[in-house]
Amino acid sequence: MNARSARGGVAVAAALCALTALSACDVQSGAAAAGSTGSASAATAKDLKVGWSTIYLTPSWMQQTLRMLDSDVSKLKSAGKVSEFKTFNANGDTSQQIAQIRAMIQQKYDVILVDAGSSTALNPALEQAVSAGITVVAFDSLPTSTKVVRVGTDQKAWGSMMATWLAKKLGGKGDIIAMNGPAGVAVSEDRWSGAAAVFKKYPDIKIVSNVHSEYNLAPAAQAFASAYSAHPGIQGVFSQGGALSAAALQTLVKQDKKLVPITGENYNGFLKQWQAQRKNGFSSYATAQPNYLAVIALEAAVAKKEGVAVPQDITVPLPEITDDNLSEYVKTDQPDDSYPINDISQSQIDKLIGK
Repeated sequence: MNARSARGGVAVAAALCALTALSACDVQSGAAAAGSTGSASAATAKDLKVGWSTIYLTPSWMQQTLRMLDSDVSKLKSAGKVSEFKTFNANGDTSQQIAQIRAMIQQKYDVILVDAGSSTALNPALEQAVSAGITVVAFDSLPTSTKVVRVGTDQKAWGSMMATWLAKKLGGKGDIIAMNGPAGVAVSEDRWSGAAAVFKKYPDIKIVSNVHSEYNLAPAAQAFASAYSAHPGIQGVFSQGGALSAAALQTLVKQDKKLVPITGENYNGFLKQWQAQRKNGFSSYATAQPNYLAVIALEAAVAKKEGVAVPQDITVPLPEITDDNLSEYVKTDQPDDSYPINDISQSQIDKLIGK
């Protein structure tokens, strides 16, 4: 989950706070071109006013996403298609995210991009935006509304991919620890659902401990260490998050234990450990929630304004990181909490959005 903070727009932030009667309003702005024309015609889609509503911006994945969006916005500004871009950060508060979306409706934005804090609570505000003629495209964390364009990956497929690799790596038998995200979180539940369906096909694979942890290194390390102390004879680890994978591998290395296969994600701290331990026989298989979902969402919104029949649901293929292509992803010069990802080509984007 490429970090560059957008500059704060003090005057705009103040105006929006007054408009929405919020006690806290976090607005980050890209440089806006003067003389925005407001809603653009579908034929030309020029000078679009674009806002991104995100439930939070602090995580490194979100910061990388912002950098990718800023880069694509710059390209679209040069092409005369976008005149203004602002990021609205709800700081984890769904009610604030709803208020900020409604503020964008009143401010007559042409496009609203959304990374939703709730799959259902935002639906009325987003559908109000659609009724007002605004093109709404959600990505990453998706609302359930079928009136907005949704750009995401298949989280059940994520779990299925990881479980299939691990089951085959173990020859269809063995004890494993499952490292999942917080109980009740939709992404975690979907990934485990996909994995569990695979493991049911392998009766000789036993889940000896199913651990739920935050997607952060410290709590994940504590959770794994506790599970491992109770089951030191495991043959593998199913992990659905990069920090979880890093925690498991780090624990085995620190305790000088046998390195077992661990599934993973493109969390750079895990990728670095994976690369360092390959000489000791460690093997993994990982995927990613690619930051470029945001770029696809923006390009889809612009295309829709141009009259392209953009699909309502755009499912982006999950990348595959293997022992063989690990070197293409790991970035030894970047922080552990970064999420390296290869670029997606414009031709791939165009195919996904129906151009």
